[in-house]
Amino acid sequence: MTAIKEETTPTTKLSAREKAAVTDETARAIIAAEVNSREEKTERLRLLRLQREAAETPAAPTKRKASSKKDH
Repeated sequence: MTAIKEETTPTTKLSAREKAAVTDETARAIIAAEVNSREEKTERLRLLRLQREAAETPAAPTKRKASSKKDH
């Protein structure tokens, strides 16, 4: 545990501006990753929906000839 703590502890103190920049960069990276993940999921679900709709859609119905009724 000590080795991990030593590796992650910065040797110099960051200024408030630097801390804000690091936080901002990290937040933007997280948001960008979430957006990318959401867009990939949306695309995947859209393709599945289109495939399902194509499989469910019956072929175009053929027109039937009108039955002629003869007068008796």
